[in-house]
Amino acid sequence: MARRFNHVAFVASPTSEAQSALQSLKSRYPGVEPEEADVIVALGGDGLMLRTLHRFMGTGKPIYGMNKGTVGFLMNEFREEDLFERLEASERSVAHPLLMVAWDVRGESHTARAINEVSMLRQTYQAAKLRVSIDSQMRLSELVADGVLIATPAGSTAYNLSVNGPILPLNAPLLALTPISAFRPRLWRGALLPDYAKIQIEVLEPTERPVSAVADHTEFRDVSRVHASMDRSVDLVMLHDPGHSLDERILREQFGY
Repeated sequence: MARRFNHVAFVASPTSEAQSALQSLKSRYPGVEPEEADVIVALGGDGLMLRTLHRFMGTGKPIYGMNKGTVGFLMNEFREEDLFERLEASERSVAHPLLMVAWDVRGESHTARAINEVSMLRQTYQAAKLRVSIDSQMRLSELVADGVLIATPAGSTAYNLSVNGPILPLNAPLLALTPISAFRPRLWRGALLPDYAKIQIEVLEPTERPVSAVADHTEFRDVSRVHASMDRSVDLVMLHDPGHSLDERILREQFGY
């Protein structure tokens, strides 16, 4: 029977633990350059997984992560044995990134994609003042807060969860719009939006109250407005061991384990 995966490329974070695991796997299994691989095995934590997904975004190459970091929410358990058997038995989780376009106070536009979230954050001691529109219709005339973020289902258990945003099942057709330390309106806790929504956020007083826009780890400072929407033209494929899919992990997170 033909195998799904025959050519594996290894990538690893620079930590000593991840590098040691990399050398162990390379001594046991033949590896190829990423351009020649049909699957990427990533060794590290969730940060390394995000960087790897960004690095190979648009290539269609699936990523199989093994945890050599701390939390490892997106990763599988590290084991040296039976790598190809685990790859063959793995289950696919498919996600789509957010496309962010940000304009700065000089009128220049900047584009980036986010797997977890797009966030807007105050740059100084002063709270940000933001105006929120959905599909060109204003929904919040003024949000005074440390910022606001837009999370994908895959990213809903990351920064979004830490600021009391909702956990979204991976296959839910939703985005979470979550305020960060909202001062006004005090009782606004955010919104659940359909994943086809076009989100526009305008910075009020951008010079006096500067704001940065961040797509995962890509930051643009002194922005005046941001547009964000899901980019369905890009598939992000992650592989997980049976019983440990991203859907299952998100479900477990909702029950506190």
